[in-house]
This record gives sequence, structure tokens and C-alpha cells, in this order.
Amino acid sequence: MIKNPYFSGPISDHFDGTRFYNPGGILPLGFADVLRWKLNGQKSRWPKRVDLPSGVAVPAKTVDGNGLRVTMIGHASILIQVCGLNILVDPVWSERVSPVSFAGPKRVVEPGVRFAELPPIDLVLVTHNHYDHLDIKTLDRLHHAFHPLFITPLGNDRIIHKGVPLANIKAVDWGDHVDIAEGVRITAEPSHHWSARGMNDRCMALWAAFVISTPVGRIYHIGDTGFHDGINYRAAAEKYGDFRLAILPIGAYEPRWFMRGQHQNPEEAVEGFQLCKAAFAVGHHFATFQLTDEPMMEPVEHLAEALSKAGIAKERFRPLRAGEVFDVPFIR
Repeated sequence: MIKNPYFSGPISDHFDGTRFYNPGGILPLGFADVLRWKLNGQKSRWPKRVDLPSGVAVPAKTVDGNGLRVTMIGHASILIQVCGLNILVDPVWSERVSPVSFAGPKRVVEPGVRFAELPPIDLVLVTHNHYDHLDIKTLDRLHHAFHPLFITPLGNDRIIHKGVPLANIKAVDWGDHVDIAEGVRITAEPSHHWSARGMNDRCMALWAAFVISTPVGRIYHIGDTGFHDGINYRAAAEKYGDFRLAILPIGAYEPRWFMRGQHQNPEEAVEGFQLCKAAFAVGHHFATFQLTDEPMMEPVEHLAEALSKAGIAKERFRPLRAGEVFDVPFIR
């Protein structure tokens, strides 16, 4: 009998009593498939280091009124400033995304914001437990610097508490919400992904997207997801109506036979953008850590092609590189 070290709870439509899963979705592939991918000889060559394209960003202390500002730290680490709140999503300031400090994917660009220049952080959202999204060293630094509230899907709270024992953490299932301030609510929603920190804990902690509902518009944030025939995008539009901003992954998608169940490609991201009825979008999850086979800047090129093909102005869907800032227009 396999025991889940992170979570115990009732069986649901996405939890079988031991492992979480994507209803009607694609199971993560096994070790033989990993070997087939790793030995395919198609991995592109990335530079070892690149400069920040826009230099280091220095965030304002707060963004108030109708403002909504997104600052890219790098990869999936993003600072969202809205309604006077400073929200970090999947923060990683470490040099590698790996269980060890001496091996594993290494960043090719420095963080777009220096840790010491962060504004006071109110809230940290952690979408799932892969090392490029849940970095204990960074979460510990954030706890000691700001004592924020951490919100994360079921089971990940155990992982964070082990490394940051005094952290204030709220664990949420799909559909659960947390009220943060007047008119500001965080809701966990499905994404099509999986989880693991080691060899024996696959899918034992939940993964999720987040909807940030505010008086100045809704934000739909997805850390990692397979496209899943657009099911989750359609459901989000049906439930919420529309979004001022969607923050969507566009990288780490090749080879498609291996990655399609866990990472959408830029073309799928554009389709998802349309399906969820977002006014604007930010693309992330590229050009920081080499996780898969495609060239470093291919996601940006393919995103531009997909937007052109769909007749969408490129200003509406911006792939942000580390240090870049997007002040999202407010449309009544």
C-alpha cells in the first residue's frame, strides 16, 4: 500500500485516495519515455548566460487605483501589483531549479528584480511543487523578509512547512477561495499538469491555476498546463465571464509527443487566450531555464506567428522576459 506523505482526504473527481489526476486527461509518461526523449539528440544549444534585455526592474512600493502592473522576475516567477497588494507567483531566486545545488537546470539570466529591491510582499502563490515553481530556499527568504501569506494547492503546504516551519500557509483544493482584502479573492482552478519532488511521490500533491478577482478586473494565472482541448479555458470563461489579464505559459513544449500533456505551446496559448475571453495576456515560462528541446527564443517567435495568424494585435499578448514590466490597460 503506497502512502501519500503530503495529503490525506476524501476521494474526489481528481483524487483517488492516494494520487491526484486530471479528469479525462493525459497521464504523465514514464521512465522509458523520459529516456527516449533525453536520448533523441534534438536538444538545442542555449547560451550559458545572457544579459537582462531591459536591465533590472525596480518595482514601485504599491500600485493603486485602476493600475495593474506585472513585472517578470524570470521563467514563471512574476510580481503582480494590483489594489495596493504585492503578489509573487512561483518565486525562484536560486541559481538552479533542482533538488541539489550542484546540478540541474541553471538560469541563463539573472532575476529581473533584485531580492533586496522587492516591495513588501503580501501574498505568495505557489502553483505546484516542481522545482522551477516551488523553491524552498526562496520561500524561506520571503518568509523571513516579509511574513507573507502563502497559498498553494493541497499537499504542497506539507512540503513548504518542512522547509519553512513557521510560514503562514493556506492549502486549497480546486474551487476553494481565500479572501485577501475587500473585493480581492484568490480562487484555485484546474490546470492540466502533474507533480513530483522525487522518484516516489508523483501526483501526490495537487497542482492548480489561480484566479485573482479584484475590483479592477480579474486575473487568470496558469503556472504550467497542457492545453487539454481547451476544457479548463472554457470552464474559466463560463464561470467568471472574462478577464482583464491572463498569465499563460508559452515555453518548454518540445518534443510535443512528450510535453503536450503538461506544457502547452504558443499556438495553444493563443487559443486559450481567446477561449478564456481575456483582454490582455502575458506569456511566461521561457528564456530562463532550459528544460526542454526548443531554442531559447523560439516561443517568442512562434507566439508572434500565432497571434498574426489569429488576427490578434501583438500588444494584447506580451511575452515578458526577465526585468520587463507591463502596465495592463484598464478597460471599463
